[in-house]
Amino acid sequence: MKKFLITLSIALSLFSCKKDEVKKEVVFMPRDISEVEIGLLLKDSTLNVRAIELVNGYEGLFFLTSTGKGGMIGEDEIVFPIEIDNDNEKLNFRAFASTSEAGFALSIASPAYLYKIGENETSIVYQEDHEKAFYDAMAFWNDKEGIAIGDPTDSCLSIIITRDGGNTWNKLSCDILPEAIKDEAAFAASDTNIAIVGDETWVATGGGASRILYSPNKGETWEVFNTPIVQGNGPQGMYSLDFYDNKNGFAIGGDYTKPADSSANKIRTADGGKTWQLVAQNQNPSYRSCVQYIPGREAKELVAIGFKGVDYSNDAGDSWKHLSDEGFYTLRFVNDSVAYAAGNKRIAKLTFR
Repeated sequence: MKKFLITLSIALSLFSCKKDEVKKEVVFMPRDISEVEIGLLLKDSTLNVRAIELVNGYEGLFFLTSTGKGGMIGEDEIVFPIEIDNDNEKLNFRAFASTSEAGFALSIASPAYLYKIGENETSIVYQEDHEKAFYDAMAFWNDKEGIAIGDPTDSCLSIIITRDGGNTWNKLSCDILPEAIKDEAAFAASDTNIAIVGDETWVATGGGASRILYSPNKGETWEVFNTPIVQGNGPQGMYSLDFYDNKNGFAIGGDYTKPADSSANKIRTADGGKTWQLVAQNQNPSYRSCVQYIPGREAKELVAIGFKGVDYSNDAGDSWKHLSDEGFYTLRFVNDSVAYAAGNKRIAKLTFR
């Protein structure tokens, strides 16, 4: 009996080991998406949209336009319009972010206006009159703390931060920020040159230099990392940045005045942005204004869009498949198969298959 029990114990042990081996052998298999269905939700000859946001608790997409208007769109209709009155000043919105309490709209150019949009009122919570003011993107870490970034007005990138839910915003001193290189700025192409994972933040610059500004602690301290993406002239550099987790990130851009050029316009990091590698050199896609990881796909699947079309990768950006020539500026995923895209004259629902 004792011998039988010892044999059984060994057998069970071996079976347990085999089970563990089977578990370890489970490997994530990316899909091979071959098409995208584009369903137009809103089409208007005056529409120009780069600021979009998916808001928790609402079924639909919030958007703001280059003419100071906006709304929330569902499957086929605008649920309600937003029109911000500012004594007839022209407002061009390129950034939109939200908390559970309110939405925030940020205009480009000077004077720069940041609006808090509540259920019953809209108010200006930040204004900057510097002649060089030009804000590009905005995001929130949580319901209380948020960040917006813009071009330099002094010796560093412009960064404003709120710690009270967006009621007040304060501009960071250049004493705590990396010094900007000559003609280094940022692009207001898709409201995606800020990436946040937990307390960590990455900001993509472009122009005279295209670098990553990094903060591990919600904007308290900063450092800067170089990238190999094309840079040095005004329209060159990163136009969009995304992080899947705090290690895996991807950036895309190029030169929008040379939209067919695919040299040195796609970069990837696996160490939290400290180092970056060029990928898909001299291969499509060429210039794109937005890149996003597909959620739940282990940092393997990405979609890039721009005014020259929609592209997909299932190998972390090493190679890409062109899915459509339809042009858009910006993109946000609802789940692993559906996204909203917006651009010139249109807002659409994209379904990937």
